[in-house]
Amino acid sequence: QLLLCIFTFAMVLVPEAKDQGKAAKGRRRGPARAPTAAPALTWAPDDPYTTMADYERSIQDVARQLKNSSEPGDTKCQVNLRLWRSNRRSLSPWAYSINHDAARIPADIPEARCLCTGCINPFTMQEDRTMASIPIYSRLPVRRLLCQGPDEVGHKPSGKKCHKKYQMVMETIAVGCTCIF
Repeated sequence: QLLLCIFTFAMVLVPEAKDQGKAAKGRRRGPARAPTAAPALTWAPDDPYTTMADYERSIQDVARQLKNSSEPGDTKCQVNLRLWRSNRRSLSPWAYSINHDAARIPADIPEARCLCTGCINPFTMQEDRTMASIPIYSRLPVRRLLCQGPDEVGHKPSGKKCHKKYQMVMETIAVGCTCIF
């Protein structure tokens, strides 16, 4: 993704800057030519979006791996440089716990929790409380079991108070931790 951003920057912004610089120096005679837009990137993935079922299955797989993990629970505020996982190599390390909600699909979502109050000082490898570890949140699409009143459009009135129905909603989940001053 980083390479794609750099490539896009180079293709779109750099040629425009060159054109504007030449026009400002007066090297061109006659009316200034309007800057032309760089050609759009022609590469696009075949299927940029996965199905909701694939998305939910991938979250369930991660939650299952977390539940079945043989590693001891992460509770210490320390960096482990031998592990390849970024959550334990971070200066603001975090561990995952399962956020369970039976009225949601997927019911189990891995959620990050910060292991330090402060941050790890990279020189001493000890916790430094002059900085703070805070969670990073992301909004994830989930299907939630919601009630709809019987008087809403498309629903026939009945003796029940509401009709249970899954609806797509965005839920805020902690996905990692970072260090702030």
